[in-house]
Parts: sequence; C-alpha cells; structure tokens
Amino acid sequence: MRIHKLLTACLVLLFAVAEVSAQRVYEASKYGIRPNTGRNVSSAVNRLLERIRRECREGEEVVLRFENGRYEFHEKGATQKVCYISNHDQVNPKKVGFDIDRLDNFTLDGGGADFIFHGRMLPVAVTRSANCRLTNFGVDFAVPHITQVTIVENDPRKGITFEPAPWVNYRILDDGRFESYGEGWSLRPEWGIAFEGESRRVVYNTSDVYCATRKVVELSPCRIHAPEWRDERLKPGVVVALRDWGRPAPGIFLAHNRNTLISGVRVHYAEGMGLLAQLCENITLDKFGVCLRDNDDPRYFTTQADATHFSGCKGKIISTRGLYEGMMDDAINVHGTYLKVVRRIDDRTLVGRYMHDQSWGFEWGQVGDTVQFVRSNTMEHMDGKCRITDIRPYDTDSCEGAREFLIAFDRDLDPEISERQTCGIENLSWTPEVYFAHNTIRNNRARGSLFSTPRRTVVEYNLFDHTSGAAVLLCGDCNGWFETGACLEVVIRHNRFVNALTSLYQFTNAVISIYPEIPNLEGQQRYFHGGSEGAILIEDNEFDTFDAPILYAKSVDGLVFRRNVIRRNNDYKPFHPIRSRFKFERVSRVEIGD
Repeated sequence: MRIHKLLTACLVLLFAVAEVSAQRVYEASKYGIRPNTGRNVSSAVNRLLERIRRECREGEEVVLRFENGRYEFHEKGATQKVCYISNHDQVNPKKVGFDIDRLDNFTLDGGGADFIFHGRMLPVAVTRSANCRLTNFGVDFAVPHITQVTIVENDPRKGITFEPAPWVNYRILDDGRFESYGEGWSLRPEWGIAFEGESRRVVYNTSDVYCATRKVVELSPCRIHAPEWRDERLKPGVVVALRDWGRPAPGIFLAHNRNTLISGVRVHYAEGMGLLAQLCENITLDKFGVCLRDNDDPRYFTTQADATHFSGCKGKIISTRGLYEGMMDDAINVHGTYLKVVRRIDDRTLVGRYMHDQSWGFEWGQVGDTVQFVRSNTMEHMDGKCRITDIRPYDTDSCEGAREFLIAFDRDLDPEISERQTCGIENLSWTPEVYFAHNTIRNNRARGSLFSTPRRTVVEYNLFDHTSGAAVLLCGDCNGWFETGACLEVVIRHNRFVNALTSLYQFTNAVISIYPEIPNLEGQQRYFHGGSEGAILIEDNEFDTFDAPILYAKSVDGLVFRRNVIRRNNDYKPFHPIRSRFKFERVSRVEIGD
C-alpha cells in the first residue's frame, strides 16, 4: 500500500512538472519592453510576438507577461495588416499594436498595464487562433479622435462660447473652421453628443447635436466663440463630445478564433467599436469594460460606436460583470449579415453580395453551412432551408476584400429567389447563443443592447441606467444594414431599467423595442420574431421611468410580459410620441399579466 501511495505521489509530481514545463512564459521586460519609459514599443512588441510564433510548439501554453505601468504604441514600427472588419470603415492596411495571429493556447497578461496608442491604430488583433486569453490591461489613446469641449456661455442671439479639454490639440483655420488634430489625423467636427456636467448622462431630449464650428473666433487661449452654433439646450457646464462618423478600427479585433476568454480588460477609448468579433466560436467576456478610468476621469466618452459587437459568430457568447458607459452606441450588438441575391446562375447557384459599405471583405460562409432565404419587403422566410455545397468569392480572387460570393446549394431553389426582387441569404450555422448578465450599461448614446440571433438569448440581472434610447432592441434588417435575423427564444428577466428613452434614436419605440425593419408589414403573412408560445419572455424586471412606453413589438408570435414592476418618476418631462405602456403591430399569442 505504501509503495502504491509513493508511486501515485510520484506520478502526480511528474504530471505537475510536465504541466509546468509545457507552459512557456515570456517576460516582456527581459526583451527590453519596460513601462514608463516614454519610448515607442510597437516594433519591439511585434518582434517578440514573431519570436513567440517561431519558438512555441504545438500544444504548448504560452504566456506573454507585462509589468504594471504605461507603454506607448505609435504607428511607426507597428505591424501593417490588412483587416476587413465588420461594421467598420474598410480602410487598409491597419497599423496593429498587438498582432496575435495563429497562436494557440496563448495568454496576453498585461499585469495591470496601460497600453496607450497614438495616431490611428488597431490596438489588439487576435486572428486564426484557439484557446487564447487576454487579461488584466487597459487600452487607451493618448489623444482621442473625439474632441471634448465644455460650454461656458450660451447666448441665443450671439452663439456659444466653449473651452476645449486640456488634452485637445486644436487650431483655427484661415476660413474660420475649428479643427482638432493628433498624430497623423485631423477633425473638423459638426456633430456631437451632449453630457450633463455632473451626472455624465446624455442631456435630455438632445440626441445627436449639430455643432456649427465655422467662423469661430479665439477670444483667448482655450476659449472659443462660435457665433453660428446656437442651441438653447446646451447650458453652461454641459460637456459636448464633438465627433464624426468614421470607424477606422476597433480597440480589440477577433476573427476566426475558437474559445477566446477576455477578463479584466478595459477599453477606455477606440475610434470604432470597443471590441469587434467576427467568424469566431465561443467568446467569454468577464469583467470586460468599455468605460472611463474612474469617477474622476475628466473624459465623458469612450468609444465612437458599440462597446462590443459580434458579427457572424457561433457557439456561445458570454458577457458577464461588465461595465459599459459613455459609448456612442450599444453595449452589445449580436447579428449575422444577409447577402443580397444579385444574380441567379441556375436552379442551384446564386451570387450573393454584401450590401453595406461598412460590412464586406470577409468570409461569409463555408461548405456544409445551413442557410435560409428572406424576402426583404415583408421579412418572411422563403423556400425552407438548404446547405452550401460550394462557395467562393465572385468579384475577387480571395475572400479578403470580396463583396460577392458564388454559392451552390444542395437542392433546387424556388424560382422566386432571384435578383428580380430583393432577397437575402442568411447563414444559420454562424449564429450564437448569448448570455448577457450582471452588467452595468449607463450614460451612452442610442441603445443599451441589440440582439438578432435565432438561438437562445438570456439577458438577466443587468442595470440599464440612462441608456438614452431603448434599453433592449430585438431587430432584423434586410434593407439597410442587412443584419440578420429573427429571434426565436429570448429571456429578459431580473433587470433594472432606469430612465431609458431620454432621447429619440432609430428603433427607440419603447424601453424594450422589438422592431424588425419591414417595409410592407401589411403584406406580411407570417411573423418574423418568435414562432412558439412564450418565445420572447419578459419577466421579473423593474422599470423606473418618467415616460409612457415600456414595450413595443412588431411582427411577433409568442410574447409574454409578466411579474414586472413599473415605477413612474418625475425626473424628466414626458415627450415620447407613443403615449401608451404597450404598443403592438401585428403580434400573436401575447400574454400580459401580474
């Protein structure tokens, strides 16, 4: 028995040693990459990543570890990488800070570091990798491309006087235009988002603010008068984030990965989304933040667009214990992309095209994927489901940069599916389950969250605090953004919604808005969302609201709203055009109770 125990202990020790030896750790400081030096580390970091790619063996766990502190990344020395990124401007090549490509079992451990970027960069890209972890670091830019100003005077007849934030570089051009600038970029803003000075909430009933920054006069250093900028809603002390509509790159880009974990990572600014993932399987975000640094952060904004965005992913998307604030769009958006049928080659072969200018250039599907078709005008599914037997780019030599694909299917298609009417192709294989829980979403533009996937979606124990527009949106659109698709099983429970709908944006018909884009609703014969009893379940939530609409639903079969608490307050004056708690257009099997 003693010998058996001894042998067992030896085997345990042997396996432990083998496990330790299978993990290779690279300390960035040993390769000359140290914090707080002010030096550009772009070249050194990507040389080290290239070395790791050469040295690591299959199955080996690799850790790249940084010391706590600040690291500067500039465009010079960064990896140049062609990346076609969903829902972003397709400007290439991108200048990448961390190019984590084809590295399995890799961990980037920031050690609490701040990675600070300069110019116009893609900070972190993880591509064609499996079992990767990003942990414990922050992403920020030294000079954001959003220009923050504070209103100091507002005369309805003489215009607005404002002060740029201390970090803003600006100049007055010969024609009187106000221009901010940074390393390799400049901005002449005419639009902005207004925040309350103390609460940091979007100013009530402002939406996107037009900012006439022409014919300005510098009264004194950092004090500028804009005589044509007139808006009585912008009181002295209001902070305006001046911006344009460009989205060159997200803070973190994931593509063609499996089993990615991101924990304790904070994106404080990015010129596109905070995180964009496409064509990935299984992503977990835990304590991920698109957020300000702390309550004393002088900035009021984070990203130019969504905090997190998932396009054409599958498996499970899990987002828990996150903080999403100050961004210019949703905290989370999950969808696929419809291809528009632009040519019918024969009974089994079509040409499909990416339609939106910010969504093209990347792989859409693979042999064996299951697809279905939708009639854009009524958003009704057509001709059942079928499988892809062949798919290849039609207008280029590779998927990279392609707008059109030649797709063959395993059976004859209905003659109605052709370019003679607008039809979309939806890839059902690349659709994920979603678990979005214990997150805080606050003080942002547009909407709180957006889900468009046929697989089970659970939204629970979240705080939606002054999301400006709708807090939860279930959409589906084969006419504008061409974002799929119908939601068949959604659970929204144990959330608290505080004063949504302080401004009006697209799809903001209620706190929870089920709003597919359907040009011809009257001609629709079948429903878009749902399809079973209680397919969309909204229960045990708390609504604190100053206005009327709580739930709007269009083209839904199977909707339950029960055991929810609605509390009315007087924080703002009601203004929403919908004056009822519930508004339904073409819904079936609806239950409202308790």
